[in-house]
Amino acid sequence: MREFWQQQGLRETLLTAVDRFRQQYPWQGQRPLAAPRYHYYGREIIEAAVTAMLAGENLLLTGPKATGKNVLAENLAAAFGRPDWNVSFHINMDAAYLIGTDTFRQGAVEFRPGPVYACAESGGFGVLDEINMARNEALAVLHSLLDFRRILDVPGYGRLRIHPAARFIATMNHGYAGTRELNEALASRFVILQLPVLDGDGVERLLAAEFPRLMTPGRRQFAALFLDLQQKCEHAQISSKAVDLRGLLDALRLIELGLSVRQALAMGLVNKCFDAEERELVEDTIALRIAGSMTAAELFD
Repeated sequence: MREFWQQQGLRETLLTAVDRFRQQYPWQGQRPLAAPRYHYYGREIIEAAVTAMLAGENLLLTGPKATGKNVLAENLAAAFGRPDWNVSFHINMDAAYLIGTDTFRQGAVEFRPGPVYACAESGGFGVLDEINMARNEALAVLHSLLDFRRILDVPGYGRLRIHPAARFIATMNHGYAGTRELNEALASRFVILQLPVLDGDGVERLLAAEFPRLMTPGRRQFAALFLDLQQKCEHAQISSKAVDLRGLLDALRLIELGLSVRQALAMGLVNKCFDAEERELVEDTIALRIAGSMTAAELFD
């Protein structure tokens, strides 16, 4: 990760500070270190996020769909040499899941740590995904976990002092079903970073890294297609369902394995829309960029 960040132009002082962090807090646990599949591109955003981690802040990443919030969180954990614990919030998540519960083992009752407890105790990087879906019982845990005192109260087991290397990175999408605004107490526990939408160069770089055999014209075509869908979503012509970067990558994997281009795009993008009119709009957008007769041989060398 250091070499990639050097290529991105990050300041050497920041890279040296990350090196010192790794030396001060070497990971000695059994959990594997974070190993992100993708790189996050964007020097200014990375520098801001790294600075927040070095300062010991809790970081909230916000932005539209497909801006790389989870990718950036995983990149940060890997760069700092820590394992990551990913907690995806949902309406039924409670305190027992986050902190842990009593369990009966070998004739005795013992405490089985939850992901938040394990992360806080060992000094991992906790990724709190879709934090604006957290409900009241989970919020009570988060208020304690993210407080400046860095102490987590565990009913029946006293207090856990959070490891000095532990960091918590939350992600948030606006407007998803089941989400709500963060309350003031929770928002005040974060520094907040708004991630920009991917531009054409960013999508092309991602496609080049993920598909080394994808030729330059193909990268440009599929990057342009993604931007077209993104623009239609911004203009409220389609929903965000088809603006799915993971779906585009999935479609290209299917194409590389021999599935027809149109069928792969239908499976990765078009069929994410369940409204017939919206599906037709997405299909029309694809048709303007991708010829119906296109084959994998024209895309991959």
